Amino acid sequence: MTLLPLIALLAGFLLVYYHFAVPPGWADYVAIAILAGLDALIGAVRARLEGQFDEAVFISGFFVNMGLAILLAYLGDKLGVDLYLAVVVALGIRIFTNLGRIRGLFVHARLKAHRDRQTTPSH
Repeated sequence: MTLLPLIALLAGFLLVYYHFAVPPGWADYVAIAILAGLDALIGAVRARLEGQFDEAVFISGFFVNMGLAILLAYLGDKLGVDLYLAVVVALGIRIFTNLGRIRGLFVHARLKAHRDRQTTPSH
């Protein structure tokens, strides 16, 4: 399970080190793919914290969401409609919703730990 993130990290370092340039025509698609991947990653963190993480769901969601986001942007491009903006808005809402849930989980855990410390008698 830790092999995939390590491969992705290595690939990212190699892309930065070798100054990989994205062709200007692909910029919107690459940005949307990154945003969809980030959405899947943050959703996986939330699911892990909630104890509901499933690797198959994460991997399938990662690639399917990325593909669908790119496909919508491409179709919108061909139709002359900026559908990539709808994708960006939808993914942005999902990312911030998941970040809000993660924050809530951390705050709840800290409050519970604080309450537990107060109720435990000190020696």
